[in-house]
Amino acid sequence: GHAGAKPRRLSGGQAQRVALARALVTRPRLLLLDEPLAALDARTRLEVRAQLRRHLAAFEAVAVLVTHDPLDAMVLADRLVVVERGRIVQEGTPSDIARHPRTEYIAQLVGLNLYRGRADGHTVRLDAGPAVSTTEDLSGPAFVAFPPGAVTLYRDRPTGSSARNLWRCEVAGLETHGDQIRAELTGELALAADLTTVAAAELDLHPGATVWAAVKAAQTHAYPA
Repeated sequence: GHAGAKPRRLSGGQAQRVALARALVTRPRLLLLDEPLAALDARTRLEVRAQLRRHLAAFEAVAVLVTHDPLDAMVLADRLVVVERGRIVQEGTPSDIARHPRTEYIAQLVGLNLYRGRADGHTVRLDAGPAVSTTEDLSGPAFVAFPPGAVTLYRDRPTGSSARNLWRCEVAGLETHGDQIRAELTGELALAADLTTVAAAELDLHPGATVWAAVKAAQTHAYPA
């Protein structure tokens, strides 16, 4: 529909899609992509990301993608190299990095609470904080992680909970996170917890409120550091 339009008459998103098409149509031996979806709106980005993924899957040469968007990286890449402050901190397949983040920055990108400590059997004693019970049996330096959705919050200390991990915390902040509320907690353990708006209202959560955070051992994941 814009075949006859001059470049200056295109929007930023349209121009970026044209640039992608021009780069792909020549079937290059090396394709360099720098934030290729940054100028697109959310709906268009979803469509173009899926199309680009199909093109890259059939690509017989090398493609290098630079992005700050973790979803773009996870969907489009076969192998990730994560750079922090000019230094490579982790590399591997998207699934390996998502399951075994090794820095707090990567954990935030993939949506996990991450801690480092020393494992002794099914317990990881954190470097700065309490111990965390896990199902893995490890020994020595270790990471332990769990998603914010694995955290259950209570206003009073629970008595019938089967969770082996229980910490007294204080709500530091609340923000909308997709269709849920994310609570940032401090106290015995700093962590993020996701809950529904209904649950947040029933708990009367607000900054400064005291809560108990529980996580089952089966919902944690420990691995060597």
